[in-house]
Amino acid sequence: MAKSKADGQEIVLPEGEGRSTIVINNNPGKAKWVKILLVISLIVNVFMYSAYQEYFQDPHEPQERFHDGDASATDKVARISVDGVIFGKNTTNILKSINKAQEDENVKAILLSVDSPGGGAPDSHQIYHELKKLSAQKPMYVHMKKYAASGGYYVAMGAGTEAKIFAEPTTWTGSIGVIIPRFNLTGLEEKLGIRSAPIKSGPFKDSPSPFRDLEGAEKELWDAIIADSLGLFTGVIVENRTDLDEAEVDAIATGQVYTASQALANGLVDQIGYEEDALTALGEKAGFDPEKVRIIDYYVEPTITEALMGTSAKSPIEQQWEALVQSTIPRAMYLCSWLPIGTGE
Repeated sequence: MAKSKADGQEIVLPEGEGRSTIVINNNPGKAKWVKILLVISLIVNVFMYSAYQEYFQDPHEPQERFHDGDASATDKVARISVDGVIFGKNTTNILKSINKAQEDENVKAILLSVDSPGGGAPDSHQIYHELKKLSAQKPMYVHMKKYAASGGYYVAMGAGTEAKIFAEPTTWTGSIGVIIPRFNLTGLEEKLGIRSAPIKSGPFKDSPSPFRDLEGAEKELWDAIIADSLGLFTGVIVENRTDLDEAEVDAIATGQVYTASQALANGLVDQIGYEEDALTALGEKAGFDPEKVRIIDYYVEPTITEALMGTSAKSPIEQQWEALVQSTIPRAMYLCSWLPIGTGE
């Protein structure tokens, strides 16, 4: 027997004519670098594939998911969810879900599921506008969960005049009004010894500035904007809640939140009930048995890049803004605790 060394490792080889000598290269240092290069190559290829997918197709196209009923049924009822603050990517995904339900011939009816404290006025109206077009083609009822307030109630009006609105016993709704968050920092200038001095083309270009009191013509300007926006909101309610006239809507459009029973008494909702109650009523309207149709949800999967990096489809600014808004939402709690503070969920 002959002995050979390959990179510090001794290998015993058989002797004799006609036999081949095999030398095994077992360099731990080289093997480590090969593994590192393979991992880097894999990551690069995954990112390149993800970039290719995102460039040539919409990475946030809503996907269909079974929710309830008969999974083998052809006829479908789509649950379109309006959850969380109505803003940014959330608005985009809701609009895409509406469009998907509109294009699917097998979707025979829509259950609009609302759990939102509202959000941007333009976002809310955009969703309302698309829902109106959809409800003109397919029967739509509304199911309100924890919140359907302000913009959350606004989008519910998109179900149209034929819709019934169901609110759960603990739902908070209403909050019919408009708000422009603003801080008054006039006292801060004196304390810090600084003064705001913008260069502007007109007197209202920096309005409403937090560095001066809102008075005179400037206050009138913003009062008019608020009044116009509120008029759009109340007009949408008058149009779609046919049992309420303009005076009645104006009387309840104080910005206050209503409980489910208060909302029912004021004509803002039609019935107190749960999702199954709304589906049963919708089935009677559209002519289907909830147990014999496929009830589906829409959801948006993260892209490969988002999944690998652990990021959200929302930008960091959107996430921070939404977290801030969520923290300001009033909450009623049945809580046995020496520290009665909301969770911010």
